[in-house]
Amino acid sequence: MRRILVVDDDLHIRLAIRAWLKQYGFRIAMADGGANGLAALDDAAFDLMIVDIFMPNMRGFESNRLFHDHAPTIPLIAISGYAFSGPAVSSPDFLGMALKLGATRCLRKPFRPTTLLGVIDECLSEAEPHRRYVATLTAVAGALSEPPDKMRSSTG
Repeated sequence: MRRILVVDDDLHIRLAIRAWLKQYGFRIAMADGGANGLAALDDAAFDLMIVDIFMPNMRGFESNRLFHDHAPTIPLIAISGYAFSGPAVSSPDFLGMALKLGATRCLRKPFRPTTLLGVIDECLSEAEPHRRYVATLTAVAGALSEPPDKMRSSTG
């Protein structure tokens, strides 16, 4: 059973992600901010991290960098309610910044559960190419009938 650490200052986001992922056999640990998330990494082993980019007490992408530096081999999905990039040329490229600071993938909130499952499958499959994640693949296959999720940004 795969262990995932979810770090977000929003309780509702943490609870929703936990509910979605528990259905597919993942064990979920939750932390309400960067300091508690880093402590969780010290206390247990995880296969993947889902970390909010912008949280109180951590400036901007500091959480992303700290989590990647602390556990560089664990895939990190950066999530944020802020737009990762805008149509204006002067708009910051948050997606590019998150990737440069260690994120494996990025998702903009809100996202569909099937989108999250697909990104998790990509990250875990890249980390262990010999193993496919059937639970997430089944959920993603069911999502093929859904319209594409325009909020997803996945590069890596």
